[in-house]
Amino acid sequence: PLPRLRQYWKENWGDEFVVAHGVIYRPDNLDGFVALDGEEWVGGITYCFSEGDCEIVSLDSLREGQGIGTMLINKAIEQARAKDCQRIFLITTNDNLHALGFYQKRGFELVAVHRGAVNESRKIKPSIPLVGNDGIPLRDEIELEMIL
Repeated sequence: PLPRLRQYWKENWGDEFVVAHGVIYRPDNLDGFVALDGEEWVGGITYCFSEGDCEIVSLDSLREGQGIGTMLINKAIEQARAKDCQRIFLITTNDNLHALGFYQKRGFELVAVHRGAVNESRKIKPSIPLVGNDGIPLRDEIELEMIL
């Protein structure tokens, strides 16, 4: 699935890598799962481990409202617990209102707003747009976590 994931990130995230809190993430260096319907790729999650934490780097569901994202989150939580992580966390952007609701409904809590962090990420990845979902200026990273 790595070539497929690289292509998906390029088509939907603007490049073959993502940047969050100043870190460059590439699919090759991440753990994850792909959700399949037969041979069709319908979702995926990537994450990494460090110092007792599990960070969700990407979550994609190509069929909204069918439980794919929830199933993938649960698999990542299961892996984080197996690695004895104290928490699982993620970063999203201030314009991603859908994700903010999605994660909170699944037990994640807002823990930090990193003001201007997207502006810093743009220095590493200039393809990050200035305006995001719903015409909202794209500038801040929001951190959500679940204590395990």
